[in-house]
Amino acid sequence: MTLLAPTLEAFFCERLMTQRQASPHTLSGYRDTMRLLLCFAAEHTGKPPSRLEVSDLDVRLISAFLDHLEHERHNTASTRNVRLAAIRSLYRFAALRHPEHADVIARVLAIPAKRFDRALINYLTIDEVKALLAAPDRSTPIGRRDHALILTAIQTGLRVSELTGLRCQDVHLGTTMIPWSGSGSTTSTSIRSTARTTRHRSKKRWRRSTTSSVPERLATSGPRVCTPGSSRKHNSAAAARWP
Repeated sequence: MTLLAPTLEAFFCERLMTQRQASPHTLSGYRDTMRLLLCFAAEHTGKPPSRLEVSDLDVRLISAFLDHLEHERHNTASTRNVRLAAIRSLYRFAALRHPEHADVIARVLAIPAKRFDRALINYLTIDEVKALLAAPDRSTPIGRRDHALILTAIQTGLRVSELTGLRCQDVHLGTTMIPWSGSGSTTSTSIRSTARTTRHRSKKRWRRSTTSSVPERLATSGPRVCTPGSSRKHNSAAAARWP
């Protein structure tokens, strides 16, 4: 067994899961990066992943891997930088365990992130907000659910992943607060308005009147779950109303 395999295992099990307590999304993103890197390295060195050495993953191979992501897999510069950040994290961890490879590690850590133009994020106008809230069909339970979640997102600024992660017990109708889990396993609290409280109360009454097996997630209604795809559908409907 080479040094790379136990280093990778310790990086995920000790560094990310135990010490950093990384979220499942972070773990899956790092896992995908390492899987792509090992497959690329195995193809270019002719060695199976189990026989790869730290010295095989030098600055030349890592740079070629980043170019492969952009030109052959057609990843954006942003995605390329995310993959590079995961590789840097691994190499910083390996530097403490394998100082004999300090030169290789230092050269990889010196690879710069690629600069790119960031899209300007604008706020929605009042008319755009009204069009977005009018997109769900509120004559159906699914539509009322989506309307309540969109209103919550507009007034709190929650990401879609944070919004769909809300649980029914997180909503306390007698108060003005909703606790939620953000990125990096942080927990925050958002203030609810009276209108949003009314919609959540109506949604909870509908849940009690349906079946006894109430889904745990607030964004779940029966077998269906509110996903980023649902959000894109309502965005398209709102854009048709307010181009």
